[in-house]
Amino acid sequence: MSGRIPQGFLDELLARVDIVELIGQRLPLKRAGREFKALCPFHDERTPSFTVSPRKQFYHCFGCGAHGDAIRFLMDYDHLSFRDAVEELAARLGMSLPESARGQEESGAELYRILARAAAFYRAQLEESPEARRYLESRGVDRALAERFGLGYAPPSGDRLILSFGKETAVVEALIAAGLATKTVHGLRDRFRARLMFPILDTRGRPIAFGGRLLGPGEPKYLNSPETALFHKGRQLYGLWQARQSGSLSRLIVVEGYMDAITLHGHGFPETVATLGTAVTGDQVELLFRNASDAIYCFDGDRAGRQAAWRAAEATLARMRDGRQAKLLFLPEGEDPDSIVRAQGGEGFARLLEQAVPLSEYVLQRLAEGVDFSTIEGRARFAERAEALLARVPEGAFRDLFAAEIERRSGHRRSFPRPAAAAEDRGPRRRLARTPIRTAIGLLLQRPSLAEDVDAEMLEELAASDVQGVSALIELISLARDRPSLPARALLAHFEGRPEHRALLAIASLEWPDSEDAERKEFRDALLQIRKQSLTKRLALLRERMDAVAGETPEADALEEDLRKTLRALAALRAQLGSGS
Repeated sequence: MSGRIPQGFLDELLARVDIVELIGQRLPLKRAGREFKALCPFHDERTPSFTVSPRKQFYHCFGCGAHGDAIRFLMDYDHLSFRDAVEELAARLGMSLPESARGQEESGAELYRILARAAAFYRAQLEESPEARRYLESRGVDRALAERFGLGYAPPSGDRLILSFGKETAVVEALIAAGLATKTVHGLRDRFRARLMFPILDTRGRPIAFGGRLLGPGEPKYLNSPETALFHKGRQLYGLWQARQSGSLSRLIVVEGYMDAITLHGHGFPETVATLGTAVTGDQVELLFRNASDAIYCFDGDRAGRQAAWRAAEATLARMRDGRQAKLLFLPEGEDPDSIVRAQGGEGFARLLEQAVPLSEYVLQRLAEGVDFSTIEGRARFAERAEALLARVPEGAFRDLFAAEIERRSGHRRSFPRPAAAAEDRGPRRRLARTPIRTAIGLLLQRPSLAEDVDAEMLEELAASDVQGVSALIELISLARDRPSLPARALLAHFEGRPEHRALLAIASLEWPDSEDAERKEFRDALLQIRKQSLTKRLALLRERMDAVAGETPEADALEEDLRKTLRALAALRAQLGSGS
């Protein structure tokens, strides 16, 4: 429901913030030459590999590959959404969001007010419903636990909630937009009726939706709010707000039901969250790992539970960066977390948690199902199954070790595919080689004013080049020319969410010359080397084409003339570069 934040505002915000000060308020930074270092907050390590650059105004960890600007740091460290991180930085700097970003935010604020008022209405109705209170008592939910989760009750009559708001057109439209009312053949009706109500909260603790459980006969037993401008069920986790209030989280336990989560909270497991009636999604996995380094998925031991576990495993594997751990716990047939803790107490559930299977082991077991490892054919089938999954796993130590275990079990050593996102950036374990294109990009990111040295002729030659990465260089030159005062972090922000972003961050993290004169010379030489690569490639293509054209023909004459021009240009370029090139 938020208006789009203009890029110009983000550029100004990042230009004004001091990332060293921001991170230094959260981590003990120590100066190391031109940069600052600390133990990385995003993975376990004993030797500091997390660096913060005051000049470039971004951070980079050479241990796990985490990197970004001030906005990204707040998102990952303080577990904020993009907009919340921007708003916090803006507030620190005394900046206000532009009107274009605030206009739609006002209508979003109205939805938040409607939902908060509805939550209060449902809580009041719970006090008036003996049936709902008896149900909670039968499930072991006392008043304090009910209040912690803001539980409520939707009365059975068709429009009690609507009447509590009034029937003005604007209010009715807001109730429908918030998913609280529906239009039927009988008129406007409350969506939730005769149900125990579970408010679903966002990262700020604001109600954005509801889940409702029928207390009497009927279907569906559980009903969630529809997707709205504020609520997307595949991006939320029930109970996460309450879990975060319990203190620093080292792990999160993921269950499937609202009551499972509430009961576990009440039995000493405040780190429990629940999915919202969907299979575990990639967005939910990222939300889990933004809040804790470890996740334990808890599933029923039946067929549906096993299917849900596999979908969760696939979603999690694609996001298993170094420092993250995931396990799966399968409960006995017919049991759920609620029934176990009520029968065996928290101690019984804790014992089961100790039996949780590491994600990698579970996946390998599934891949091995039906495989005869005594035959070549069986081992080949296992390796083939594993290859498709391994291609999704991000680069890092986890992936390397996972691949090694697959090779050990299959007896087949092969080069498994790398994920596309990591094609440019092998991460912290391997420094990038300094090619001319990377040198030009890295220097430009360090000193955007170098773009002024690129004249129209050179820009035209770059545009005609097919050297890999030249399109990103041209885009950076254009951005830096339009806004010469932009710092590197603002230039990088323009590539956020694009395939090139990881590679650009890795290039920017390399060391470059200290002096402006040295930077300018190296930048110029890099551009000349790029042109040399392009001319050399063109020369080879022309010669290949000349060999294919026989006799004296107009095409051969044109090719010969083009060949002479290219040779002259290459000779002149070599003279510019010097005899050593």
